[in-house]
Amino acid sequence: MAERKLREYRKKRKFDSTPEPAGDARGRSESNRFVIHEHHARRLHWDLRLERDGVLVSWALPRGVPPDPGENRMAVHTEDHPLDYVDFEGEIPKGEYGAGEIRIWDKGTYETEKFEDAKVVVRFDGERVQGRYALFRLKDSGRDWMIHRMDAPDPRREPMPEHIEPMKATLGKLPRDDAAHGYEIKWDGARAIAYCSGGRVILESRNLRDVTAQYPELRAIGRELGSREAILDGEIVALDDDGRPSFQLLQRRMHLTSDSEIRRRAKSTPVTYMIFDLLYVEGHSTMELIYEERRKLLETLELEGASWQTPSFHRGEGKALLAASKERGLEGVIAKRLDSPYLPGKRTSAWVKVKNVRSQEMVIGGWQPGKGRREGTIGSLLVGYNEGKGAKRRLRYAGKVGTGFTDESLRRLAEQLVPLQRDESPFEGRQPPRDAVFVEPRLVAEIEFNEWTTAGTLRHPSFKGLRDDKDAADVIREEPPTSR
Repeated sequence: MAERKLREYRKKRKFDSTPEPAGDARGRSESNRFVIHEHHARRLHWDLRLERDGVLVSWALPRGVPPDPGENRMAVHTEDHPLDYVDFEGEIPKGEYGAGEIRIWDKGTYETEKFEDAKVVVRFDGERVQGRYALFRLKDSGRDWMIHRMDAPDPRREPMPEHIEPMKATLGKLPRDDAAHGYEIKWDGARAIAYCSGGRVILESRNLRDVTAQYPELRAIGRELGSREAILDGEIVALDDDGRPSFQLLQRRMHLTSDSEIRRRAKSTPVTYMIFDLLYVEGHSTMELIYEERRKLLETLELEGASWQTPSFHRGEGKALLAASKERGLEGVIAKRLDSPYLPGKRTSAWVKVKNVRSQEMVIGGWQPGKGRREGTIGSLLVGYNEGKGAKRRLRYAGKVGTGFTDESLRRLAEQLVPLQRDESPFEGRQPPRDAVFVEPRLVAEIEFNEWTTAGTLRHPSFKGLRDDKDAADVIREEPPTSR
């Protein structure tokens, strides 16, 4: 009987090329072993195998074993495997069926409650997986099944949070209590929270937009983490030829919607995810832990890959790191109190951003028509910031920005601003020049400048790029405290 059941398995494999066991005919086994393999094939998945009637009855689990009864996961019924496979680990060569690394993720024994053609109910006793699970075939389907946890999970386990708004830093100077802080490079990019589970990754911007599709090269982080669940905080950057983050380069990736264009730009302008915090890992939130403890846990994940890094932080020595960042042409540093918890959505003095060049987001409220070489297009942007909150919020004019544009950025600005034209000024109080063309205040731009004037406008501003990761209503004037 076992020989007949293994025909499909053997038909798919060339045993002079693959290290997988060919298997031999054996009688019925009563040991009820199970194994779960982590299979790094073309697509990462997990293979559940149950010892039954002399073979291993097998399912491929694209997202692994569900840890919680509230989540069913796909299980694809595959060919039976020989009993020898229960101990198999190795590398299936490229070109062979199932090519890729296979390693044992969990193993143990199980008790059978039901084992029918369309439904299996078992209780696992493994090193990682314990509890009662059901596998059931979907209606009118052959290989498509689902796997469901039937009993309560580990009571210490916390469900993975969703839609975490990133913790924010205040603008300031280097703290006086230097030794109480950890210092990181301030990366000039787009903030993103990465939710990693079952080998999959979802990326959310700081305004909670799903941006996963925009950065396909970052999906491989899930493959590196494998079955480990984690929520990461970091910055997506595009590096120039000297290895420095360039927000202008990142503009080529931030606003794309076409899949073919995204794939093309991913090759010509790749991004890197700079990971600097860990908010959840293996069923437990880490946000109440202090920054230093979160960083230690993050480092144990050893996340270093082709498109992601975990840059180190420095205890103390803020002045030296700031000077080094300036020498390298970087934006600045972030000072984070070593004893600070993670406070989602909060802008707090526990994190302080110290910049070499001043910059901030500004709301675009209109433009001035161009002259000379720019005739017929945008000459300068009219920008502002919000004062007050809720019904009392007002948009204040902060001046015009006429430098820093490329032909591509001017084209993109025109495409997005022209449909937003309006008759009346969105600014209250001081107004722009009379030839202004006003727009609905929806778009946000990153602006570099020297300082604020006494009149409340930007001195020597320069356009860096559009930001789609911050809502216009959240843009305020950022000023460092007078003392610290």
